[in-house]
Amino acid sequence: MLCVVLMLNIIFTQKAVHQYYFENYEQTIIYALLNILMFPIALFIYKKEKGNGASKEEKR
Repeated sequence: MLCVVLMLNIIFTQKAVHQYYFENYEQTIIYALLNILMFPIALFIYKKEKGNGASKEEKR
């Protein structure tokens, strides 16, 4: 799941730069905000996955 979030970050960053180059500032802001929203999602996934991995190791 973290790979998907990373891929979305790369896509949103590329789109934001592309829209900035063509002076579409509204779309630039939208893609930048989407990029910023990916960070808390990535933290949530990381903490969830880290917790699942620890509980699996304790069962062994």
